[in-house]
Amino acid sequence: MTAPRDPGLQPERTRLAWRRTTLSYAVAAVLAVRNVLHGGVSATSVVVVALCCSLWLGFLWVAHHRIRALATSARPTALAPRDATAAVLCVVATAVCAAALVV
Repeated sequence: MTAPRDPGLQPERTRLAWRRTTLSYAVAAVLAVRNVLHGGVSATSVVVVALCCSLWLGFLWVAHHRIRALATSARPTALAPRDATAAVLCVVATAVCAAALVV
């Protein structure tokens, strides 16, 4: 007979990693806003920053959903492929927005 799985601190570490990533993402969005405000406001840059901020909100939604799943269960379920894809697309799209702001 197999003993029940003891996840130890893994869910806690994962939850903290999601929070850290969300905070880093927020800093990147704030820096994008700062770059536009100090570099000259144009219609294109405002649209790109608005897109950056909405992508951050999308990532925040995915992260909050995952953090809640990790906190409510002793054995959390695996990250859904849909959520993982949404998180990756938000990050990649933000990187494209950052490249557009720099160029």
